Amino acid sequence: MQLGMIGLGRMGGNIVRRLMNNGHSCVVFDAQPASVNQLASEGAIPSQDLHEFMDQLTSPKAVWVMLPAGPITESTIATLGEMMSAGDIIIDGGNSNFQDDVRRAKTLAEKGIRYIDVGTSGGVWGLERGYCMMIGGDKTAFDHLDPIFKTLAPGVGSIDKTPGREGRQSTAEEGYLYTGPAGSGHFVKMVHNGIEYGLMQAYAEGLDILKGVNQEVIPAERRYDLDLADITELWRRGSVVSSWLLDLSAISLAEDPELKAFSGRVDDSGEGRWTIQAAIEEAVPADVLTAALFTRFRSRQDHTFAEKVLSAMRKQFGGHQESKKS
Repeated sequence: MQLGMIGLGRMGGNIVRRLMNNGHSCVVFDAQPASVNQLASEGAIPSQDLHEFMDQLTSPKAVWVMLPAGPITESTIATLGEMMSAGDIIIDGGNSNFQDDVRRAKTLAEKGIRYIDVGTSGGVWGLERGYCMMIGGDKTAFDHLDPIFKTLAPGVGSIDKTPGREGRQSTAEEGYLYTGPAGSGHFVKMVHNGIEYGLMQAYAEGLDILKGVNQEVIPAERRYDLDLADITELWRRGSVVSSWLLDLSAISLAEDPELKAFSGRVDDSGEGRWTIQAAIEEAVPADVLTAALFTRFRSRQDHTFAEKVLSAMRKQFGGHQESKKS
């Protein structure tokens, strides 16, 4: 199947690679010619501009936009809306606000253009592991693109089947799911990222407590020099707190036990804020998620070992680099 990809960064580029590795054809465009040339050398069809990009797509044209949320995604989708025809499909696979999806879908539907919002989780590991996708928007577009989503998803793999799900007709256990109308995919991904903040904060605080027990303020008989690399490795095996985030923490601590490569400044990409806004609108208490978000704000003023753990996890799963203090 053919797919056009705009945005060849960490995730966009690897999505193209995973598709091509499984027999799909990809037309690519990026503002950085070097990124286009690299994917072209691996088998993608290169484009020098959007006009050439569109000319190389067959109808119904399907274009996946994988750009940072905000003005660049907004302007790109608006431009595509002017260049595409009824029946064509625009996919926003970035981390846009779900309310923007609702507006875009309505505007594009007036021209008969189908819109899909795909909350995409998997980070820099997606090429190997596959991507977990939460998909909202036009159902006919979802059905048409099923071969693409099936290829990108992790698949059933070796994970045990969940008891009680017998007889359910769902793609969830394959790692992708149609969640409903426009915006629902990004809404589910938004809350997913809010939960991610809370989980990461819990690990970070726990590891900070383990590290802190060796301070001189602690009585000598209760002072322990704990090896955090070994403890996180231990917890990976049979513990109820085992998870992929713990796996990534163990990798970081094995590579750099003191996390000296990190300052502890932790950025947020927007979804955590939007999750709290949704919680306020719904009058749902979200104490843990709110505290985790506010801790990230504080990290930009004061830094603890916990924040270094957060930075290390973000680099491991998403390739995120710490921003410099402004």
